[in-house]
Amino acid sequence: MAIYKTPVAEFRFLLDEVLDYTNNIASLKEFADYDLETIVTMIAESGKFCANELLPINAPNDAEGLKYDPVAKTVTTPKGLKECYKKFRDQGLVGIIQPTEFGGGGAPHLFGALLGELQVSTNTAFSMLPGLSQGAMNALVTYGSDELKKTYMPNLVSGEWSGTMCLTEPQCGTDLGLCSTKAEACGDHWKLTGTKIWISFGEHDCTSNIVHLVLARLPDAPEGIKGISLFLVPKFLPSGERNGVFCGGLEHKMGIHASPTCVINFEGAEGWLVGTPHKGMQAMFVMMNAARLEVGIQGLGMSEVAYQNALSFAKERRQSRSLDRKKQDPNAPADVILVHPDVRRMLLNVRASTEGMRALAYWTGLQIDLSHHHPDEAARADAADMVALFTPIVKSYLTERGFENVSEALQVLGGSGYTRDWGLEQMLRDTRISMIYEGTNHIQALDLVGRKLPVDNGRMARSFGAKVQAFIEENASNEAMKEFIAPLTKTAEMLGEMSMELVMKAMSDPEEAGARASNYLNLFALTAIAWLWARMAKASLGKDDAFHKTKLKTARYFFSNVLPETRTLVAFLKAGKTNMMAFDADEF
Repeated sequence: MAIYKTPVAEFRFLLDEVLDYTNNIASLKEFADYDLETIVTMIAESGKFCANELLPINAPNDAEGLKYDPVAKTVTTPKGLKECYKKFRDQGLVGIIQPTEFGGGGAPHLFGALLGELQVSTNTAFSMLPGLSQGAMNALVTYGSDELKKTYMPNLVSGEWSGTMCLTEPQCGTDLGLCSTKAEACGDHWKLTGTKIWISFGEHDCTSNIVHLVLARLPDAPEGIKGISLFLVPKFLPSGERNGVFCGGLEHKMGIHASPTCVINFEGAEGWLVGTPHKGMQAMFVMMNAARLEVGIQGLGMSEVAYQNALSFAKERRQSRSLDRKKQDPNAPADVILVHPDVRRMLLNVRASTEGMRALAYWTGLQIDLSHHHPDEAARADAADMVALFTPIVKSYLTERGFENVSEALQVLGGSGYTRDWGLEQMLRDTRISMIYEGTNHIQALDLVGRKLPVDNGRMARSFGAKVQAFIEENASNEAMKEFIAPLTKTAEMLGEMSMELVMKAMSDPEEAGARASNYLNLFALTAIAWLWARMAKASLGKDDAFHKTKLKTARYFFSNVLPETRTLVAFLKAGKTNMMAFDADEF
């Protein structure tokens, strides 16, 4: 069975020494109850729960799968999942970041992100149940009427009920303008008719009610994306009567076998409008953006647990002799594979990128809290810009790199990694979906270059660039920091150059934006991670304890062995669309 240990020291280091949690978050009156020690203690305890309760059922649930009853149109989850969810719910963790007025804990969003990593690392399929409810609650808090919030929020916050987001239809995936589900007026509510597919936890036996947030069209809706409205459609109505929403079947997936991915049919189902008519995408994006950050953390969480298991294997598995005779074990016929340079290369690639991704994810989580609660209006606006800018970057880069890292960790185990015994093959299957859902990674890249970069002639990117430049200037005379500042400066310059070139090319030829977007996003991500690694290195300089010494070594590995990937990305970006678009359709 796979192993997992909560990286408490990593969390404390990031919160305290890199993100300055005490001054940035705990000093805000809204979060007075969540000081650093409280957060770290809660993370440690939650990590024990995840390791002791969620991890043991992960592999068995994957093997058992789900059961669909076509007559009752119900779904039965694998053994133990429902019981684990009840224990999770009883700890008050479902609504920990939701407003206290609805029974929530009022914790920072950053804390919710930390909890999410623990759940993903120990049981990705399970993590999707409370994760989707968060998105539904966020949308209701922001756009729901007082009556809807009063009726649905308390039970969603407690976890007695769960939430979903219903976007995709058979003919309508990324292009939501093709949505055809209909909503017709019926007194003080609406009747919805249509079919949604790929609805995670759209039907299950873990909660007493399921609250669907559904995109649909009113009779007078304009064509395309501007004609979509958002509706709340419960499985059971407030009266207790069964609503006309049913599961039509389950998808048979590559991974996350314990997470029911459902076809959901709305058969004149009663629903209530969330927000204003034809403005459903505004409310849905509250859910989608939260989900995109959560999905990015899926890549992070899976990368962490894969590293832990690969490292454990490498410390025990004996194969061949060390190439350095002095490192050979005279008391064994072979050496542990951790002595081999290439095994170390793989492990350190995973470790250095994982720790960098964690810094990026939680720095972005910090910006979410600051964008809502910072007392200064300008600071709130700047933080909101950073959230908008980095949401597609976190979703795309962390899931892509997370999958690569799980694959690299599996390679450390060799043939053993390809079997079910060690858990890596399930991790690989479970993490692959993260690059697809909540908008495929290329859609995230198009969002970055097509929507975020052009705002006010690049205001968001300039604001981030100013933060990096300020750090560079602040540490330019620090001799001990030069080994980090020099490559960071070069990388920031490359990003600036590629940003200008991309904007100019895209203005005259939109296909150039499409051809370059994904590589540009990865370049942006690596630049941001390099900035954060430089900050982590600075926090570790001059400290003699083992943790900080190791952190400094990992920083050096990142700058020497991971960051050079940016040169390849620049080469790809300079190549542009020419050769990929040179083929006629019949040449494929």
